[in-house]
Amino acid sequence: MSNDERAVILVSGGMDSATAVYEAMDRGYEPYFLHTSYGQQTEGKEYECAKALAEEVDAADFLHIETSHLSVIGASSLTDEEMEVEEADIESDEIPTSYVPFRNANLLSMAVSYAEANECSAVFIGAHSEDFSGYPDCRPAFFDAFQQVIDVGTKPDTEISLEAPFVEWSKTDIAERGLELDVPYEMTWSCYRDEAPACGTCDSCAFRLEAFRQSGSRDPIEYAERPRFN
Repeated sequence: MSNDERAVILVSGGMDSATAVYEAMDRGYEPYFLHTSYGQQTEGKEYECAKALAEEVDAADFLHIETSHLSVIGASSLTDEEMEVEEADIESDEIPTSYVPFRNANLLSMAVSYAEANECSAVFIGAHSEDFSGYPDCRPAFFDAFQQVIDVGTKPDTEISLEAPFVEWSKTDIAERGLELDVPYEMTWSCYRDEAPACGTCDSCAFRLEAFRQSGSRDPIEYAERPRFN
């Protein structure tokens, strides 16, 4: 693409959404950032990273929405301080405790509202194949169904495409694409724990470290430890 279309991008502050930003821009979209704080333990660090990235790319807009309902609902180690963040088990097929029930439906609903209000023609989300193995709301079928919701739930003249460009990709594929696009990964945060340096042992750190290792590069952020997950 070489036009000036607009896209809302769900930006968490992590590497996947940062890569989605650069992917959208590479396709010719002007980026509108949507960042949400929903009571996650890492909300302060995530906001800091998302805001810095918005400034780095000179985003057209940065919308930060604070909503507590997902935290009040609970049932996730990301929002419930009484639930322990599990150590990494990247071979497990179980849905991890970090799953926030139906989170993406909530976030995408806000993103579509934001997109329709600003005449954006796309909404980008950085979900990928290793997400949907554990998170039901990251599966291709979910995004296909949500596209139908967008089509029937917006004004007749509204056309918004839901873009999940990495949905069939591995984390390594994303890292390789981001390195190709010069994504500033040193400005991102993926750890499920809120203290720097990143722990290196939660699921999110494990997948991230392995992705950089397999791509032949070193993750530029600091870790308390850098184990190899085989």
